[in-house]
Amino acid sequence: MRRLLFIIQKEFIQIIRNKAILPMMTVVPIVQLILLSYAANNEVKNVNIVLIDQDHSSYSRLLVSKIQASDHFTIVAAVPSQKQGDDLLQGGEADVVLAIPPNFERDFIKEKGAGLQMLVNAINGQQATVGAGYLGSILQSFNQEIGLDAMPKLASQRTQPPPTISITYSNWYNPELNYKYFMTPGILGELVTILIMVLTAMNVVREREIGTIEQINVTPIRKWQFILGKMVPFLFIGLILLTVGLTAGKLIFDIPIQGSLWVVFAFCVLNIAAVLGLGLLISNMVDTQQQAMFVAFFFVIIFILMSGLFTPIESMPKWAQYLAVPNPVAHFVDVMRKVLLKGSGFADVAYQFKVTAVMAVVFNTLAVVSYRKQE
Repeated sequence: MRRLLFIIQKEFIQIIRNKAILPMMTVVPIVQLILLSYAANNEVKNVNIVLIDQDHSSYSRLLVSKIQASDHFTIVAAVPSQKQGDDLLQGGEADVVLAIPPNFERDFIKEKGAGLQMLVNAINGQQATVGAGYLGSILQSFNQEIGLDAMPKLASQRTQPPPTISITYSNWYNPELNYKYFMTPGILGELVTILIMVLTAMNVVREREIGTIEQINVTPIRKWQFILGKMVPFLFIGLILLTVGLTAGKLIFDIPIQGSLWVVFAFCVLNIAAVLGLGLLISNMVDTQQQAMFVAFFFVIIFILMSGLFTPIESMPKWAQYLAVPNPVAHFVDVMRKVLLKGSGFADVAYQFKVTAVMAVVFNTLAVVSYRKQE
């Protein structure tokens, strides 16, 4: 224990002397949390729509007014011909083109039906799907409204209204449908994990580059003592990052904290232990800090894209879901969202604790085995 305490003391001294560590623990996570929480937004707003009204009837004007009243659409142009609408769609100026054909009102009244043409720019599949869904809802509401107006309203024709199903719903865990509540906890978990892994990946190799590793290797310090001594200071750094991030998220975005913070911090300790083992393993396997950055960058990209932060893991192929199991970022993001938004307890995230504990044991064992006291 005395040797271990000396190593921990040395690591804390080196961290305090490093002027880049303090900004990385305070300023960097807050700035990244703010920028990413505002930028990483999958809500589709301001869909650019072009209208082609070739009917100019009361019904067509009513439909146009409904689209204008929607917060989701921005009418960029109203053109008279189909070719002009196609040109705007191909030029990228429009996301959706809605064409109202001639005799639209007459056909609806006489033939009890009329057709509309909707052209959607599907380069961005999500925006196309959501934008078409928004416009479809408006058309459905418009169809019901003009359908009721066209029905005969004579008292002799009135019968008992047909039975209808009334649906009421409520939004749980995020009643206001605030996307920042969903993204901020996940981004915070991702930032803590990635920053700790990158810092740790450059730790041992940095000592190898400046030559201090030889002084440690000639001492009677055992390999597990060296690895554990490297882990403890960064564990405290990770907890500080999480505390700063939670405080900033509460003050800036007012994210709800429904569950116990003890569960969050307990999982953070376990998750950081697993990430530290992986970072130290990377640091043991490379020779320069540049190589460590490249290897860490390789894992960072995979961890982020397969973490469920932006795309649900359940929507991925089966092989991708299996690859997401040994992903510490995925488990941290899941736990943060469940505990903070849903108020989940330890029993609800027991699976994440078990998998992360296995990763911590495996990664740290490999880190101890791969550390070479003699070249």
